[in-house]
Amino acid sequence: MNEKSFERKNELLKAALDEFTQKNYENSSLNTIIKNAGISKGTFYYHFQDKKSLYFFLLETAVKAKWEFINNRINEIQQDTRGKDIFDEFKLQAQMGIEFALLSPQYHQLSIMFAREKGNKIYEEAKSSFHPDTESMMKEIVKKGRKNGDLKESFPEEFMVKLLTYLFTNFDEIFSLEEDFQLEKMVENLNNYVEFMKHGMGK
Repeated sequence: MNEKSFERKNELLKAALDEFTQKNYENSSLNTIIKNAGISKGTFYYHFQDKKSLYFFLLETAVKAKWEFINNRINEIQQDTRGKDIFDEFKLQAQMGIEFALLSPQYHQLSIMFAREKGNKIYEEAKSSFHPDTESMMKEIVKKGRKNGDLKESFPEEFMVKLLTYLFTNFDEIFSLEEDFQLEKMVENLNNYVEFMKHGMGK
């Protein structure tokens, strides 16, 4: 997006969010978004290349808003996290993600609609686009976990980073049934997911 703001930027993003949370990407109409935002096509194309660039911008905005919320909440309760290991922190982040979903239901709905794009080209393009940031963030988490003794030294750091990044970025591919998108079920699945990472299936 062009860094220069414009008068009806918020209206455009709201119209786009409304459209992309009600329809899949293919059926979403850029003309409808532009009309509902009350802007001209010229204004739109000055700031965005096409529908895909708007969609990616909205996805990235939602992800950034979610992590900003999570980081702020964790900082608020920092004292309560003392003595917890990396897996407890994963669970805490998941719980904060649920709080964010309740406070920002449209962003949550956008993530659900995006997960349903699995198998489509737009899904793969978007995931590869956001992957590097996720891996970079996971590298810091793994370093902290190894330093605190939460993770086995027998596995190379890079192996753990790649494995954990894959597990978290592909969560919605494993749990993709309609019921899995209900918030309570998401909490249950995430908790079990983290417990499996920590203990595995062995006795």
